[in-house]
Amino acid sequence: MTSTAATGGRARPLPPEERRAALVAATLPLVVKHGTKVTTKQIAEAAGVAEGTIFRVFPDKESLVREAIATVLDPLPTVAALNAIDLDLPVRERLGQAVDIIRKRLETAFAVMSALRMDGPQHHKPEERPSHQPMLDAIERVVAPDAHQFRMPAPEVARMLRLLTFAGTHRIITDNNPMTTEEVVSVLLDGVLRRPDSDSHQSNPGERC
Repeated sequence: MTSTAATGGRARPLPPEERRAALVAATLPLVVKHGTKVTTKQIAEAAGVAEGTIFRVFPDKESLVREAIATVLDPLPTVAALNAIDLDLPVRERLGQAVDIIRKRLETAFAVMSALRMDGPQHHKPEERPSHQPMLDAIERVVAPDAHQFRMPAPEVARMLRLLTFAGTHRIITDNNPMTTEEVVSVLLDGVLRRPDSDSHQSNPGERC
């Protein structure tokens, strides 16, 4: 960040919300590395602030870690990025951008959950579980311009893209060999059956796209 002063390694004064966001941003990579053993001293050093600054923003370390986790699991930034994809791009390029955006969020979320030994987002009540619909709507927007070419409705194509990206990104599901963006898009659009009229977008069996 550019907020660190040129001397002393301390961050310049920030408005409260910016300081809060800066502390959360500094905490995330430390949570991935240290899990719940991360210390406020480590967070303060990473953020370039005095340790006491943390407790002027958060009541305790646990509150800061919880907010960092909530930030990772918040789908709204991902939805906004999906909604920014240019619909005039070719379908494979659009879908590739969508996969990359979703994958980035998943990789961070999986890393945090692994570090904290979490099986998934911690929601105690069904009504606390975030809806997947905003993300599905954003993906549907990306695929909709080519809906006339699909054998199934655009909402189902959007759902399949999300599922393929999730499964293809998860290192346990993929045996530590995640699918590439090109593979996810190719499986979705082309399938795996070799056809006499297969084009250059399809790969030979056993080859990466």
